[in-house]
Amino acid sequence: MELIQEQPDLAAYLAADEAIDHEHPLVHETADAFWTVTDGDPYAYAEAVFAFVRDAVPHSADSGDPRVSWRASDVLATRNGICYAKAHALAALLRAQGVPAALCYQLLAEDDGSNPVVHGLVALRLPGAGSWSRVDPRGNKPGVDARFSLDTEQLAFPVRPELGEVDYPVLYAAPHPAVLKALQGSADRPQLWENLPAGL
Repeated sequence: MELIQEQPDLAAYLAADEAIDHEHPLVHETADAFWTVTDGDPYAYAEAVFAFVRDAVPHSADSGDPRVSWRASDVLATRNGICYAKAHALAALLRAQGVPAALCYQLLAEDDGSNPVVHGLVALRLPGAGSWSRVDPRGNKPGVDARFSLDTEQLAFPVRPELGEVDYPVLYAAPHPAVLKALQGSADRPQLWENLPAGL
């Protein structure tokens, strides 16, 4: 699949916004700590912050946490979020150290093709790379083994076209409005589950 930049200017994928708030002190502090540990190597840094968001920020469906976070800084503060929120946190950490990061999405369904829902992940473009690479910081569990890989994707959920699942090719510089509306309009995770978008 060819990934398509929504914005032609790569600088758009370094910008801060209300959800990817990488100018927040907590995001800066976290990014600086990982940058120091990885000796300022962009590849090592990207892999480290991916592993951190994947493993140290539990997906709220796995942990049972009812809180809904959507800003990157809130995700890092509460160590909680669903896929969209975790993607915002990873994008913010990448952008904080000058690594272009985009938000991208899949449409996933149950094993019988019912209940379609949009799933969020991240694409990044390391210095010198000629293309974007998608990674999924959702968080692993039995049956889910997402890894940091720039050559061969190892996402949490490979799509099953026969069930109507889709890899959306567009790389967004900011969260998709449908995603942001669901996150911001939900008081808790049970309500969020009712508000999840069923398509883009």
